[in-house]
Amino acid sequence: MNRSRRLFVLWLAAALAALSSGCAAMSVKPWDRDLMADKRMRFAALPLETAVDGHIYFSKEAAVGGMSVGGGGCGCN
Repeated sequence: MNRSRRLFVLWLAAALAALSSGCAAMSVKPWDRDLMADKRMRFAALPLETAVDGHIYFSKEAAVGGMSVGGGGCGCN
C-alpha cells in the first residue's frame, strides 16, 4: 500500500472506533428520583459493619447521619 492509502485506512479505522464507542447520557428523570433515594438503593456490603461504624462515629464525633451523602468540611461551626 502506498502512504496515502495507509493513512486513509488508519484514519477510517480511528473514525469507526470513535463512532462505535457510543455515548449515553445517564440522567435520572425527576419522577424516578424518589426510587433512587430509597434506602434499599444505598450501598452497604455489610449492614452490621455499617451500623457499628455509625455507632463508633456517633460515640467519637457526637454526630448522627450523613453516611450516605457526599460532602466536606469539618462541621465545627
